[in-house]
Amino acid sequence: MRNMQHRWRVLFYCHTQRTGSNKDLRELPEEGSERAPASKRLLLLLKRADQSMPSCIPKEAVDRMTRLIGDPDKAECKVNRLRTLTVGLDEAELESESKIFQAMADPCRLKILSLLREGELCACEIEVGVDRPQSSTSFHLSILKEAGLIKERKDGRWSKFRLSDGAVIEILNLAKHMREDKF
Repeated sequence: MRNMQHRWRVLFYCHTQRTGSNKDLRELPEEGSERAPASKRLLLLLKRADQSMPSCIPKEAVDRMTRLIGDPDKAECKVNRLRTLTVGLDEAELESESKIFQAMADPCRLKILSLLREGELCACEIEVGVDRPQSSTSFHLSILKEAGLIKERKDGRWSKFRLSDGAVIEILNLAKHMREDKF
């Protein structure tokens, strides 16, 4: 019985945090009232969440959060919320996005992107612009190309590069804006 009361307290706390309502969930309207269907759905959702909580929330995670914030009910609700958020994350998508940021995490590659912001350039022009040897420039271009930030077009013997998308310019502008706000 004590465990069930604890669960209701946690569910009530989670409900009040999400909705701003402090109405006790056990005192929901009867089925005959106007608001019964919505409240009944909420009660069913909360009961499902109550049934799934023990399996999806490790006790160690709740204990760690409790040590951090002090209140076990709030800790369990926060851990449950975090679990809900992390379930929706796609690991392959995160890996793909991290490759984009890794590709942009080098000053030479940022310089190449800045040069390409002005338009399509030949590999030899980029080499002169970044003041690096051909092998180094080629290496950085391949990383940017693999990340999908630039596109290559063959023109006879020449390889011409351009930004793959306008979003790359937006990312560069955001980085510049964040740097300016910092200082």
